[in-house]
Amino acid sequence: MPVFLLSDQLVFPPVHLAHTSGLLAIGGDLSAKRLLLAYKLGIFPWFSGEEPILWWSPDPRLVLHPGELKVSKSLKKIIKKNIIHVTMDSAFNRVIASCAQVRLQKNEGTWVGKNMITAYCKLHDLGYAHSVEAWSEGELVGGLYGVSLGKCFFGESMFTRKNNASKVAFVKFVEYLKALSFDMIDCQVTTDLLISFGAKEIPRKQFLKQLEKSLKVPTAKRKWVF
Repeated sequence: MPVFLLSDQLVFPPVHLAHTSGLLAIGGDLSAKRLLLAYKLGIFPWFSGEEPILWWSPDPRLVLHPGELKVSKSLKKIIKKNIIHVTMDSAFNRVIASCAQVRLQKNEGTWVGKNMITAYCKLHDLGYAHSVEAWSEGELVGGLYGVSLGKCFFGESMFTRKNNASKVAFVKFVEYLKALSFDMIDCQVTTDLLISFGAKEIPRKQFLKQLEKSLKVPTAKRKWVF
């Protein structure tokens, strides 16, 4: 299947035309309007700094329904100790920058480049992107960020500088979304960690049906707090 080249026009090709790898299109920009349109269509950007913008819609899709969260006994014990303090939307810029820095410090590649940071900080200012912070003794030791539309949260990236910090933040955040009756968290890329938390792969068609339902609810564009 071909990979489509985007123009300045705010349109995407149908997702069923994506390559078997999930790659759908190349080019375009990271404007707020294009990013929000992409998420609504089940598409997300994912590329390294030296690459052009790449747009993906994988099949199957990894999702986590908040009510199906699984937490290990060992992690439950850590959470009960209250060693990690969790906040939301308190340090978005630091969280997204840390997602890039931690990977680079480990000599790993990162898709959270300068252009991505600028774009998602703009979405945060508009009330669509949110961060979750994990703190220990006043230091930012973990966190995650993503985009919220309707009753769906699209997870983008997470980092940790202290053992289990991001896991604690993730668990508390999923519980928060469950309390808000969110339908699902789009995990995008399959990892063993997310599978261990109860995420599962579903066909893209099923994901899109769930997404359509989730988007019927107005998006709460505000700062999130526990």
